[in-house]
Amino acid sequence: MAIDTESLTSRAPQARPLGTPRLSARDRLVLFVLCAAGFMVALDFSVLNVALPVLGADLGMSPSALQWAVTAFALPSGGFLLLFGRVGDLYGRRRLFLTGLALFAAASVLATVAWDPASFLAGRALQGVGAAAIVPTGMSLLTTTFPEGPARDRALGISGTLMSLGFTVGMVAGGVLTDLLSWRSTMGLLAVFALLVLPLAPGLLPESRTPQRPRLDVPGAVAVTGGLLSLIYALSTAADRGFGETDVRLTLVAGVLLLAVFVVVENRSQAPLVSLPMLRRRTVAWGNLGGLVTFSMMPTVVFVLTLYLQEILGLSAFETGLVFGVQGVLSVVAGSLTPRVIARFGARRTLVGSLAGQGALTAGLLGLNAHGWSVWIAVTAVSLASMFHLGAIISYGLTATSGVPDEEQGLATGLVTSTQQVGITLGIPLLGVLATTADDLLSGVRTVMALDAVIVLVASGLVALGLRRGQPRV
Repeated sequence: MAIDTESLTSRAPQARPLGTPRLSARDRLVLFVLCAAGFMVALDFSVLNVALPVLGADLGMSPSALQWAVTAFALPSGGFLLLFGRVGDLYGRRRLFLTGLALFAAASVLATVAWDPASFLAGRALQGVGAAAIVPTGMSLLTTTFPEGPARDRALGISGTLMSLGFTVGMVAGGVLTDLLSWRSTMGLLAVFALLVLPLAPGLLPESRTPQRPRLDVPGAVAVTGGLLSLIYALSTAADRGFGETDVRLTLVAGVLLLAVFVVVENRSQAPLVSLPMLRRRTVAWGNLGGLVTFSMMPTVVFVLTLYLQEILGLSAFETGLVFGVQGVLSVVAGSLTPRVIARFGARRTLVGSLAGQGALTAGLLGLNAHGWSVWIAVTAVSLASMFHLGAIISYGLTATSGVPDEEQGLATGLVTSTQQVGITLGIPLLGVLATTADDLLSGVRTVMALDAVIVLVASGLVALGLRRGQPRV
Protein backbone atom coordinates (compact mmCIF):
# COMPACT_ATOMS: atom_id res chain seq x y z
CA MET A 1 0.00 0.00 0.00
CA ALA A 2 1.37 3.41 -0.93
CA ILE A 3 2.45 5.79 1.80
CA ASP A 4 1.41 9.44 1.69
CA THR A 5 4.21 11.13 -0.19
CA GLU A 6 3.94 14.26 1.96
CA SER A 7 5.37 12.31 4.88
CA LEU A 8 7.70 9.87 3.19
CA THR A 9 10.80 11.40 4.78
CA SER A 10 9.16 11.72 8.16
CA ARG A 11 9.26 8.15 9.38
CA ALA A 12 10.23 7.71 12.95
CA PRO A 13 13.76 6.39 13.45
CA GLN A 14 12.58 3.28 15.25
CA ALA A 15 10.51 2.28 12.19
CA ARG A 16 13.70 1.16 10.48
CA PRO A 17 16.05 -1.41 11.91
CA LEU A 18 19.67 -0.42 12.13
CA GLY A 19 20.94 -3.78 10.95
CA THR A 20 21.93 -4.36 7.35
CA PRO A 21 19.14 -6.27 5.58
CA ARG A 22 19.95 -9.61 4.02
CA LEU A 23 19.33 -10.01 0.32
CA SER A 24 18.63 -13.33 -1.35
CA ALA A 25 20.97 -14.68 -4.00
CA ARG A 26 18.49 -13.71 -6.72
CA ASP A 27 18.13 -10.22 -5.26
CA ARG A 28 21.91 -9.82 -5.38
CA LEU A 29 22.00 -10.86 -9.03
CA VAL A 30 19.20 -8.45 -9.91
CA LEU A 31 21.00 -5.69 -8.06
CA PHE A 32 24.26 -6.59 -9.83
CA VAL A 33 22.64 -6.31 -13.27
CA LEU A 34 20.95 -2.97 -12.53
CA CYS A 35 23.99 -1.45 -10.79
CA ALA A 36 26.39 -2.64 -13.49
CA ALA A 37 24.24 -0.95 -16.12
CA GLY A 38 24.12 2.29 -14.10
CA PHE A 39 27.87 2.19 -13.50
CA MET A 40 28.46 1.68 -17.23
CA VAL A 41 26.40 4.76 -18.11
CA ALA A 42 28.15 6.89 -15.47
CA LEU A 43 31.50 5.66 -16.78
CA ASP A 44 30.54 6.86 -20.25
CA PHE A 45 30.19 10.44 -19.02
CA SER A 46 33.90 10.80 -18.22
CA VAL A 47 35.90 7.98 -19.79
CA LEU A 48 36.69 10.00 -22.94
CA ASN A 49 37.78 13.23 -21.24
CA VAL A 50 41.49 12.44 -21.10
CA ALA A 51 41.48 10.69 -24.48
CA LEU A 52 40.01 13.56 -26.52
CA PRO A 53 43.29 14.99 -27.91
CA VAL A 54 44.46 11.56 -29.07
CA LEU A 55 41.03 10.75 -30.48
CA GLY A 56 40.95 14.02 -32.42
CA ALA A 57 44.34 13.41 -33.99
CA ASP A 58 43.42 9.86 -34.98
CA LEU A 59 40.04 10.68 -36.56
CA GLY A 60 40.99 14.08 -37.95
CA MET A 61 38.64 16.07 -35.71
CA SER A 62 39.51 19.72 -35.12
CA PRO A 63 39.83 21.00 -31.52
CA SER A 64 36.54 22.88 -31.85
CA ALA A 65 34.78 19.69 -32.98
CA LEU A 66 36.03 17.58 -30.08
CA GLN A 67 33.35 18.88 -27.72
CA TRP A 68 30.85 16.92 -29.84
CA ALA A 69 32.44 13.70 -28.61
CA VAL A 70 30.88 14.56 -25.25
CA THR A 71 27.83 16.54 -26.42
CA ALA A 72 26.69 13.84 -28.86
CA PHE A 73 26.23 11.52 -25.87
CA ALA A 74 24.88 14.10 -23.40
CA LEU A 75 22.17 15.45 -25.71
CA PRO A 76 20.07 12.27 -26.16
CA SER A 77 20.95 10.77 -22.76
CA GLY A 78 19.52 13.80 -20.98
CA GLY A 79 16.90 14.81 -23.53
CA PHE A 80 14.97 11.53 -23.79
CA LEU A 81 14.98 10.50 -20.12
CA LEU A 82 11.49 11.62 -19.15
CA LEU A 83 9.97 10.30 -22.36
CA PHE A 84 11.57 6.87 -22.02
CA GLY A 85 10.67 6.69 -18.34
CA ARG A 86 7.02 7.10 -19.26
CA VAL A 87 7.25 4.71 -22.23
CA GLY A 88 8.67 2.08 -19.86
CA ASP A 89 5.73 2.63 -17.49
CA LEU A 90 3.24 2.06 -20.29
CA TYR A 91 4.81 -0.69 -22.39
CA GLY A 92 7.14 -2.51 -20.02
CA ARG A 93 10.21 -1.36 -18.10
CA ARG A 94 12.11 -4.61 -18.53
CA ARG A 95 11.47 -4.60 -22.28
CA LEU A 96 12.74 -1.04 -22.69
CA PHE A 97 15.71 -1.68 -20.38
CA LEU A 98 16.82 -4.65 -22.51
CA THR A 99 16.31 -2.66 -25.72
CA GLY A 100 18.41 0.19 -24.37
CA LEU A 101 21.12 -2.20 -23.22
CA ALA A 102 21.30 -3.89 -26.64
CA LEU A 103 21.43 -0.52 -28.39
CA PHE A 104 24.15 0.71 -26.03
CA ALA A 105 26.25 -2.40 -26.72
CA ALA A 106 25.91 -2.05 -30.50
CA ALA A 107 26.62 1.69 -30.36
CA SER A 108 29.75 1.10 -28.25
CA VAL A 109 31.04 -1.36 -30.81
CA LEU A 110 30.39 1.21 -33.56
CA ALA A 111 32.26 3.90 -31.60
CA THR A 112 35.15 1.48 -30.99
CA VAL A 113 35.67 0.69 -34.68
CA ALA A 114 34.73 4.17 -35.99
CA TRP A 115 36.55 5.04 -39.22
CA ASP A 116 35.74 8.74 -39.39
CA PRO A 117 34.18 11.52 -37.25
CA ALA A 118 30.67 10.86 -38.56
CA SER A 119 30.67 7.16 -37.62
CA PHE A 120 32.16 7.92 -34.21
CA LEU A 121 29.62 10.64 -33.39
CA ALA A 122 26.80 8.39 -34.60
CA GLY A 123 27.98 5.73 -32.15
CA ARG A 124 28.13 8.30 -29.33
CA ALA A 125 24.63 9.58 -30.09
CA LEU A 126 23.22 6.04 -30.14
CA GLN A 127 24.98 5.36 -26.83
CA GLY A 128 23.11 8.36 -25.45
CA VAL A 129 19.76 7.04 -26.70
CA GLY A 130 20.51 3.66 -25.12
CA ALA A 131 21.51 5.32 -21.85
CA ALA A 132 18.26 7.34 -21.83
CA ALA A 133 16.35 4.04 -21.94
CA ILE A 134 18.57 2.20 -19.42
CA VAL A 135 18.70 4.73 -16.60
CA PRO A 136 15.03 5.50 -15.82
CA THR A 137 13.82 1.94 -16.45
CA GLY A 138 16.70 0.54 -14.39
CA MET A 139 15.83 2.80 -11.47
CA SER A 140 12.13 1.91 -11.77
CA LEU A 141 12.97 -1.81 -11.80
CA LEU A 142 15.12 -1.31 -8.70
CA THR A 143 12.44 0.53 -6.72
CA THR A 144 9.67 -1.89 -7.74
CA THR A 145 11.82 -4.99 -7.08
CA PHE A 146 13.03 -3.97 -3.62
CA PRO A 147 10.28 -3.08 -1.12
CA GLU A 148 10.32 0.25 0.66
CA GLY A 149 12.45 0.14 3.80
CA PRO A 150 15.95 -1.17 4.60
CA ALA A 151 16.17 -3.43 1.52
CA ARG A 152 15.45 -0.56 -0.87
CA ASP A 153 17.70 1.77 1.13
CA ARG A 154 20.57 -0.67 0.77
CA ALA A 155 19.90 -1.21 -2.93
CA LEU A 156 19.78 2.54 -3.58
CA GLY A 157 22.92 3.00 -1.50
CA ILE A 158 24.87 0.51 -3.60
CA SER A 159 23.45 1.94 -6.82
CA GLY A 160 24.28 5.53 -5.84
CA THR A 161 27.80 4.59 -4.79
CA LEU A 162 28.53 2.85 -8.08
CA MET A 163 27.08 5.67 -10.18
CA SER A 164 29.25 8.21 -8.39
CA LEU A 165 32.27 5.93 -8.68
CA GLY A 166 31.61 5.48 -12.39
CA PHE A 167 32.31 9.16 -13.09
CA THR A 168 35.57 9.08 -11.09
CA VAL A 169 36.72 5.69 -12.38
CA GLY A 170 36.03 6.86 -15.92
CA MET A 171 38.49 9.74 -15.58
CA VAL A 172 41.22 7.46 -14.23
CA ALA A 173 40.55 4.49 -16.54
CA GLY A 174 40.34 6.74 -19.60
CA GLY A 175 43.89 7.99 -19.11
CA VAL A 176 45.33 4.56 -18.29
CA LEU A 177 43.64 2.79 -21.23
CA THR A 178 44.59 5.52 -23.68
CA ASP A 179 48.24 5.41 -22.59
CA LEU A 180 48.48 1.61 -22.59
CA LEU A 181 46.31 0.82 -25.62
CA SER A 182 44.44 3.56 -27.49
CA TRP A 183 41.37 5.78 -27.17
CA ARG A 184 39.37 2.99 -28.82
CA SER A 185 39.83 0.83 -25.74
CA THR A 186 37.71 3.29 -23.72
CA MET A 187 34.74 2.60 -26.00
CA GLY A 188 35.62 -1.09 -26.08
CA LEU A 189 35.41 -1.18 -22.28
CA LEU A 190 31.81 0.06 -22.47
CA ALA A 191 30.97 -2.56 -25.09
CA VAL A 192 32.38 -5.30 -22.84
CA PHE A 193 30.32 -4.06 -19.90
CA ALA A 194 27.12 -4.06 -21.93
CA LEU A 195 27.77 -7.48 -23.47
CA LEU A 196 28.45 -8.99 -20.04
CA VAL A 197 25.23 -7.64 -18.54
CA LEU A 198 22.91 -8.24 -21.51
CA PRO A 199 22.80 -12.08 -21.37
CA LEU A 200 22.04 -12.04 -17.62
CA ALA A 201 19.23 -9.50 -17.64
CA PRO A 202 16.35 -11.35 -19.44
CA GLY A 203 16.21 -14.24 -16.99
CA LEU A 204 16.57 -12.13 -13.85
CA LEU A 205 14.60 -8.94 -14.27
CA PRO A 206 10.83 -9.03 -13.74
CA GLU A 207 8.54 -7.20 -16.14
CA SER A 208 6.53 -4.33 -14.71
CA ARG A 209 4.25 -1.63 -16.09
CA THR A 210 1.34 0.47 -14.94
CA PRO A 211 -1.90 -1.55 -14.67
CA GLN A 212 -3.75 1.06 -16.74
CA ARG A 213 -2.66 1.94 -20.26
CA PRO A 214 -3.29 5.68 -20.70
CA ARG A 215 -2.38 7.35 -23.96
CA LEU A 216 1.12 8.74 -24.31
CA ASP A 217 1.20 12.52 -23.89
CA VAL A 218 2.69 13.30 -27.30
CA PRO A 219 2.61 17.14 -27.07
CA GLY A 220 4.22 17.01 -23.65
CA ALA A 221 6.82 14.54 -24.86
CA VAL A 222 7.74 16.76 -27.81
CA ALA A 223 7.95 19.89 -25.64
CA VAL A 224 10.03 18.43 -22.80
CA THR A 225 12.35 16.46 -25.09
CA GLY A 226 12.91 19.48 -27.34
CA GLY A 227 13.40 21.72 -24.33
CA LEU A 228 15.96 19.46 -22.67
CA LEU A 229 17.80 18.86 -25.95
CA SER A 230 18.00 22.62 -26.60
CA LEU A 231 19.09 23.45 -23.06
CA ILE A 232 21.76 20.75 -22.90
CA TYR A 233 23.08 21.72 -26.34
CA ALA A 234 23.31 25.39 -25.34
CA LEU A 235 25.13 24.73 -22.08
CA SER A 236 27.45 22.10 -23.52
CA THR A 237 28.39 24.32 -26.46
CA ALA A 238 28.83 27.38 -24.25
CA ALA A 239 31.48 25.49 -22.28
CA ASP A 240 33.62 25.45 -25.41
CA ARG A 241 32.65 28.65 -27.28
CA GLY A 242 31.02 30.86 -24.65
CA PHE A 243 27.52 32.32 -24.42
CA GLY A 244 28.16 34.99 -27.08
CA GLU A 245 27.50 32.67 -30.04
CA THR A 246 24.17 33.13 -31.79
CA ASP A 247 23.28 29.43 -31.86
CA VAL A 248 23.99 29.14 -28.12
CA ARG A 249 21.68 32.04 -27.30
CA LEU A 250 18.92 30.86 -29.62
CA THR A 251 18.91 27.28 -28.31
CA LEU A 252 19.08 28.51 -24.71
CA VAL A 253 15.98 30.67 -25.25
CA ALA A 254 14.27 27.86 -27.18
CA GLY A 255 14.97 25.42 -24.35
CA VAL A 256 13.47 27.70 -21.72
CA LEU A 257 10.39 28.45 -23.87
CA LEU A 258 9.78 24.79 -24.69
CA LEU A 259 10.01 23.81 -21.01
CA ALA A 260 7.51 26.59 -20.22
CA VAL A 261 5.22 25.20 -22.93
CA PHE A 262 5.66 21.76 -21.38
CA VAL A 263 4.35 23.03 -18.04
CA VAL A 264 1.27 24.53 -19.74
CA VAL A 265 0.62 21.33 -21.70
CA GLU A 266 0.95 19.14 -18.62
CA ASN A 267 -1.56 21.28 -16.73
CA ARG A 268 -4.16 20.62 -19.43
CA SER A 269 -3.36 17.01 -20.33
CA GLN A 270 -5.60 14.19 -19.13
CA ALA A 271 -2.65 11.77 -19.21
CA PRO A 272 0.37 13.98 -18.47
CA LEU A 273 3.91 12.82 -19.02
CA VAL A 274 4.84 14.37 -15.66
CA SER A 275 2.34 14.60 -12.85
CA LEU A 276 2.53 18.26 -11.77
CA PRO A 277 0.73 17.45 -8.51
CA MET A 278 3.66 15.11 -7.83
CA LEU A 279 6.06 18.01 -8.39
CA ARG A 280 4.03 20.04 -5.90
CA ARG A 281 4.74 17.49 -3.22
CA ARG A 282 7.46 18.94 -1.03
CA THR A 283 9.49 15.77 -0.80
CA VAL A 284 9.62 15.27 -4.56
CA ALA A 285 10.35 18.91 -5.39
CA TRP A 286 12.90 19.65 -2.68
CA GLY A 287 14.48 16.21 -2.88
CA ASN A 288 15.13 16.68 -6.59
CA LEU A 289 16.52 20.17 -5.99
CA GLY A 290 19.04 18.65 -3.59
CA GLY A 291 19.90 16.01 -6.19
CA LEU A 292 20.29 18.56 -8.97
CA VAL A 293 22.72 20.59 -6.88
CA THR A 294 24.84 17.71 -5.64
CA PHE A 295 25.06 16.12 -9.11
CA SER A 296 25.96 19.38 -10.84
CA MET A 297 28.44 20.72 -8.30
CA MET A 298 30.57 17.67 -7.43
CA PRO A 299 31.56 16.76 -11.01
CA THR A 300 32.51 20.42 -11.45
CA VAL A 301 34.87 20.15 -8.48
CA VAL A 302 36.43 17.00 -9.95
CA PHE A 303 36.80 18.57 -13.41
CA VAL A 304 38.40 21.80 -12.13
CA LEU A 305 40.59 19.94 -9.65
CA THR A 306 41.93 17.81 -12.51
CA LEU A 307 43.05 21.00 -14.28
CA TYR A 308 44.61 22.29 -11.08
CA LEU A 309 46.56 19.11 -10.31
CA GLN A 310 47.99 18.74 -13.82
CA GLU A 311 48.35 22.34 -15.02
CA ILE A 312 49.40 24.07 -11.79
CA LEU A 313 51.00 21.36 -9.65
CA GLY A 314 52.36 19.45 -12.65
CA LEU A 315 51.11 16.02 -11.57
CA SER A 316 51.08 13.25 -14.15
CA ALA A 317 47.90 11.49 -15.22
CA PHE A 318 48.87 8.54 -13.02
CA GLU A 319 49.45 10.76 -9.95
CA THR A 320 46.18 12.54 -10.58
CA GLY A 321 44.52 9.15 -10.74
CA LEU A 322 45.87 8.34 -7.28
CA VAL A 323 44.24 11.48 -5.89
CA PHE A 324 40.87 10.44 -7.25
CA GLY A 325 41.54 6.85 -6.24
CA VAL A 326 41.44 7.95 -2.58
CA GLN A 327 38.18 9.73 -3.37
CA GLY A 328 36.80 6.53 -4.87
CA VAL A 329 37.72 4.41 -1.83
CA LEU A 330 36.03 6.82 0.58
CA SER A 331 32.97 6.96 -1.69
CA VAL A 332 32.62 3.19 -1.31
CA VAL A 333 32.85 3.59 2.47
CA ALA A 334 30.20 6.32 2.37
CA GLY A 335 27.92 4.16 0.25
CA SER A 336 27.98 1.41 2.89
CA LEU A 337 27.49 3.78 5.84
CA THR A 338 24.77 6.07 4.45
CA PRO A 339 21.85 3.60 4.77
CA ARG A 340 22.70 3.27 8.47
CA VAL A 341 22.76 7.03 8.85
CA ILE A 342 19.39 7.27 7.10
CA ALA A 343 17.97 4.56 9.34
CA ARG A 344 19.06 6.55 12.37
CA PHE A 345 18.27 10.13 11.31
CA GLY A 346 15.90 9.85 8.35
CA ALA A 347 16.38 10.68 4.67
CA ARG A 348 15.50 14.38 5.05
CA ARG A 349 18.10 15.11 7.73
CA THR A 350 20.69 13.04 5.91
CA LEU A 351 20.11 14.98 2.68
CA VAL A 352 20.38 18.36 4.39
CA GLY A 353 23.46 17.37 6.40
CA SER A 354 25.15 15.81 3.38
CA LEU A 355 24.68 18.94 1.28
CA ALA A 356 26.03 21.08 4.12
CA GLY A 357 29.09 18.84 4.50
CA GLN A 358 29.76 18.80 0.75
CA GLY A 359 29.54 22.59 0.60
CA ALA A 360 31.77 23.16 3.64
CA LEU A 361 34.51 20.85 2.36
CA THR A 362 34.33 22.38 -1.12
CA ALA A 363 34.97 25.73 0.59
CA GLY A 364 38.10 24.13 2.06
CA LEU A 365 39.51 23.95 -1.47
CA LEU A 366 39.84 27.75 -1.43
CA GLY A 367 43.13 27.07 0.35
CA LEU A 368 44.68 25.62 -2.81
CA ASN A 369 47.86 27.34 -4.00
CA ALA A 370 50.77 26.74 -6.34
CA HIS A 371 52.89 24.92 -3.75
CA GLY A 372 53.28 21.16 -3.99
CA TRP A 373 52.16 20.51 -0.42
CA SER A 374 48.66 21.79 -1.21
CA VAL A 375 48.00 18.46 -2.94
CA TRP A 376 47.19 17.21 0.57
CA ILE A 377 44.50 19.87 0.88
CA ALA A 378 43.08 18.64 -2.42
CA VAL A 379 43.17 14.96 -1.45
CA THR A 380 41.60 15.51 1.97
CA ALA A 381 38.90 17.99 0.96
CA VAL A 382 37.70 16.32 -2.23
CA SER A 383 37.69 12.84 -0.68
CA LEU A 384 35.66 13.89 2.36
CA ALA A 385 33.37 16.04 0.20
CA SER A 386 32.72 12.96 -1.94
CA MET A 387 31.57 11.04 1.13
CA PHE A 388 28.94 13.69 1.81
CA HIS A 389 28.14 13.75 -1.92
CA LEU A 390 27.29 10.04 -1.74
CA GLY A 391 25.10 10.70 1.27
CA ALA A 392 23.21 13.34 -0.70
CA ILE A 393 22.79 11.05 -3.73
CA ILE A 394 21.31 8.20 -1.72
CA SER A 395 19.11 10.31 0.54
CA TYR A 396 17.72 12.45 -2.26
CA GLY A 397 16.79 9.34 -4.25
CA LEU A 398 14.91 7.98 -1.24
CA THR A 399 13.22 11.31 -0.57
CA ALA A 400 11.98 11.63 -4.14
CA THR A 401 10.84 8.02 -4.76
CA SER A 402 9.87 6.20 -1.56
CA GLY A 403 6.15 6.11 -0.88
CA VAL A 404 5.28 6.64 -4.55
CA PRO A 405 2.84 3.98 -5.87
CA ASP A 406 4.29 1.40 -8.23
CA GLU A 407 2.23 2.71 -11.14
CA GLU A 408 3.92 6.11 -10.74
CA GLN A 409 7.46 4.85 -10.11
CA GLY A 410 8.44 5.54 -13.73
CA LEU A 411 7.37 9.16 -13.32
CA ALA A 412 9.16 9.57 -10.00
CA THR A 413 12.33 7.82 -11.08
CA GLY A 414 12.21 9.62 -14.42
CA LEU A 415 12.45 12.86 -12.45
CA VAL A 416 15.26 11.46 -10.29
CA THR A 417 17.29 10.23 -13.23
CA SER A 418 16.64 13.39 -15.24
CA THR A 419 17.95 15.31 -12.25
CA GLN A 420 21.10 13.18 -12.27
CA GLN A 421 21.78 13.47 -16.00
CA VAL A 422 20.87 17.14 -16.32
CA GLY A 423 22.85 17.92 -13.16
CA ILE A 424 26.00 16.27 -14.51
CA THR A 425 25.51 18.14 -17.79
CA LEU A 426 24.86 21.56 -16.21
CA GLY A 427 27.64 22.02 -13.71
CA ILE A 428 30.77 21.99 -15.84
CA PRO A 429 29.43 24.29 -18.57
CA LEU A 430 28.10 26.79 -16.03
CA LEU A 431 31.06 26.93 -13.62
CA GLY A 432 33.93 24.99 -15.20
CA VAL A 433 34.18 27.52 -18.01
CA LEU A 434 35.14 30.17 -15.41
CA ALA A 435 38.35 28.24 -14.73
CA THR A 436 39.20 27.35 -18.33
CA THR A 437 38.73 30.92 -19.60
CA ALA A 438 40.38 32.78 -16.70
CA ASP A 439 43.61 34.69 -17.36
CA ASP A 440 45.05 33.14 -14.19
CA LEU A 441 44.08 29.49 -13.83
CA LEU A 442 44.63 29.41 -10.07
CA SER A 443 42.33 32.40 -9.57
CA GLY A 444 39.79 30.75 -11.82
CA VAL A 445 39.97 27.53 -9.80
CA ARG A 446 39.39 29.43 -6.56
CA THR A 447 36.48 31.34 -8.06
CA VAL A 448 34.80 28.12 -9.15
CA MET A 449 35.33 26.50 -5.74
CA ALA A 450 33.86 29.53 -3.96
CA LEU A 451 30.76 29.65 -6.18
CA ASP A 452 30.36 25.89 -5.99
CA ALA A 453 30.47 25.94 -2.18
CA VAL A 454 28.00 28.83 -1.92
CA ILE A 455 25.50 27.12 -4.23
CA VAL A 456 25.61 23.85 -2.29
CA LEU A 457 25.34 25.56 1.12
CA VAL A 458 22.43 27.72 0.01
CA ALA A 459 20.70 24.65 -1.43
CA SER A 460 21.19 22.86 1.89
CA GLY A 461 19.38 25.67 3.70
CA LEU A 462 16.56 25.83 1.14
CA VAL A 463 16.00 22.08 1.22
CA ALA A 464 15.94 22.12 5.02
CA LEU A 465 13.30 24.87 5.07
CA GLY A 466 11.27 23.37 2.24
CA LEU A 467 11.08 19.89 3.76
CA ARG A 468 10.49 21.12 7.29
CA ARG A 469 7.47 23.27 6.39
CA GLY A 470 4.34 21.30 7.10
CA GLN A 471 6.27 18.12 7.90
CA PRO A 472 5.99 16.18 11.15
CA ARG A 473 9.18 16.08 13.12
CA VAL A 474 11.60 13.29 12.16
